[in-house]
Amino acid sequence: MSEIKPAPALPIIHSVQELDYGGRFQVEQMELEFSNGARRRFERTKPRGRGAVIVAAMADDATILLIREYAAGPHRYELGLVKGRIDPGEDAVAAANRELKEEAGFGARKLTVLRDLTLAPTYFTHGTTLVLAEDLYPERLPGDEPEELEVIPWKLDRLHELMLREDCSEGRSLASMFIVRELIQRRSLA
Repeated sequence: MSEIKPAPALPIIHSVQELDYGGRFQVEQMELEFSNGARRRFERTKPRGRGAVIVAAMADDATILLIREYAAGPHRYELGLVKGRIDPGEDAVAAANRELKEEAGFGARKLTVLRDLTLAPTYFTHGTTLVLAEDLYPERLPGDEPEELEVIPWKLDRLHELMLREDCSEGRSLASMFIVRELIQRRSLA
């Protein structure tokens, strides 16, 4: 395998203008100049809020907990990981534990931030922090879901089956599960 060269210098931002499309998203238009002299106009969503978390809750080293939740976009029930916004006054760890209690009915004694994930980073600024939750215990907090979510234990060695299911299409959940599976496999070899 070849080495990846370092990234070039970031483009120079000459101007940023807020655009109003009248929707939920605020958009920034940026005038950029790249290191080769090329100038371009890019649009991106304007950063809002404190971000979000996605929680890889491990019942044991071989079993991850999924939830089945209604997804309005495709208008169906989806299998995925616990996820939600980081509320004011919370960090990613506190938000992950709260969301886990609200959506799955568990708390975690051990929470580890693994990494940040993005969605369409060429124009979305939204980031989601992947948190590994271990040493679970039963605890439920009221959440904002309109119905109780079904919790489904799934063996990590069956991810190849899960990734082919039509009702498991959320990219952050799929990527997170593969990251966690790799981490746990490496941990067991150490």
